[in-house]
Amino acid sequence: MPFYVYIIGTKQPKKRTYVGWTNNIKKRLELHNTSKGAKFTRGSKWVLLYKESLETKSLAMKREHALKKDRKFRNSIRQKLT
Repeated sequence: MPFYVYIIGTKQPKKRTYVGWTNNIKKRLELHNTSKGAKFTRGSKWVLLYKESLETKSLAMKREHALKKDRKFRNSIRQKLT
């Protein structure tokens, strides 16, 4: 079963991004948009900006950590929010 690392974004109240990992992107995005996901994502309408498929949970968690620290990459992804 593949695991995914994803970046979601919102324009309201300001441009923000969130990085996470899951094995079901569609379900996880739905949870974020119904305020049942991570506490940080509650109360906003999120859109998928980026996803990456990985073979194991461990690799997904390591990649998530790397993406969270990579501000330059996240800022370039944030530009997709118009």
